[in-house]
Amino acid sequence: QVQLVESGGGLVQAGGSLRLSCAASGSSSSITAMGWYRQAPGKQRELVASITSGGDTNYADSVKGRFTISRDNAKKTVYLQMNSLKPEDTAVYYCNAPIGALQVWGQGTQVTVSS
Repeated sequence: QVQLVESGGGLVQAGGSLRLSCAASGSSSSITAMGWYRQAPGKQRELVASITSGGDTNYADSVKGRFTISRDNAKKTVYLQMNSLKPEDTAVYYCNAPIGALQVWGQGTQVTVSS
């Protein structure tokens, strides 16, 4: 069984930066791709960025050029560096790892960007 624990959220002013971390534990050797999703109040959860085990990345258009996803396989951790934050980036951010037919989620971390 795999567990994902996020950290690094908080309150920041527009234009600021935050770095989110997601640490995997348990049977984490079964993890290949990992991703970050977010859900704002009243909106559906959306993919922000993903990264494969080989390091290939994918980003939502809304964050391209501002966010960077990376992973440290030795530490079983995936990161999301968020720069030039905007109020519309305010959401709960979730770490995700698809394992077979299952979707494993972290508990989420709140990111609030003030204008």
